Amino acid sequence: MITVHLEEVLKKRGMTSKELAALVHITEANLSILRSGKAKGVRFHTLNRICFYLQCEPGDILQFDGELEADDEE
Repeated sequence: MITVHLEEVLKKRGMTSKELAALVHITEANLSILRSGKAKGVRFHTLNRICFYLQCEPGDILQFDGELEADDEE
């Protein structure tokens, strides 16, 4: 399963989600969905902008925990 650690990176950088949403040009609601780990996906364009403005690597934000996420369809 992929876990999202965006909240931790934001805190380390001293940036609010509102500031990041404005820089990345996404809504605060969509950033909140990503931060909470409830997003089903993220565009590379968005991930690129997040990493640029937070000066981080994708692996700082998204991590694989070694487990396979259960499909909703099963």
